[in-house]
Amino acid sequence: MIWSDILALIVVYIYVAAIFVIAEMVLKTRPEVSRKFLHIMVGNMIFAMPFFSDPWVMVWFLTLPITIVLFFLTEYSPIKIENSVTESGHALGLFFYAGIWTVLIAVFTNYLWIVALAIVPMVYGDGFAALIGQKFGKVKYKVFGGEKSLEGSLTMFVITTVMSVFVWMVFSSIGYPMPQFNLVAILGISAVATVCEALSYGGIDNLTVPALTAILYYLVTITI
Repeated sequence: MIWSDILALIVVYIYVAAIFVIAEMVLKTRPEVSRKFLHIMVGNMIFAMPFFSDPWVMVWFLTLPITIVLFFLTEYSPIKIENSVTESGHALGLFFYAGIWTVLIAVFTNYLWIVALAIVPMVYGDGFAALIGQKFGKVKYKVFGGEKSLEGSLTMFVITTVMSVFVWMVFSSIGYPMPQFNLVAILGISAVATVCEALSYGGIDNLTVPALTAILYYLVTITI
């Protein structure tokens, strides 16, 4: 680990700590909004990934520790810690959220852009879909016991597509090795991610959506 990694870790930890404080303190009266605020804002860490010299620095000193901390905030923790963020949603949702970062970075160490694009539908797509669906969702449908809205699903598809294009462009602009831009792949994978989210229930979408998205990007852009 070099000094640039240490500096990047310090910046990211300060950022994440600030987001947790805001989510827990400032937005405490609206726990669902607090959880989605945390969900979306912590996801911005994808833009810090290219600045680490070694992806394993992120695993050992960032994503894995955060995953462990989030486990202790769930109802399954041997230590009870009162908080409004994890208690407002699915018990293991945020734990899965952090855990999948660790897994994806470990698996796609040489393709961090795949990790970033795989995180996009979980962070931005699902995050905004929940907020829009709850406020404006009129057309409801149920899948495996979970209720979704057509408005929320459409929001997820649109936001996932737009943010995937943005992330692709950002990584390319800073010189990170990327394949040729493929809008068709982005549209298709965004659609599959939206369907996967609709079929997932109980917070498991924080695992299924990024995992499936990462596999599809790898198959479409690397192996073909």
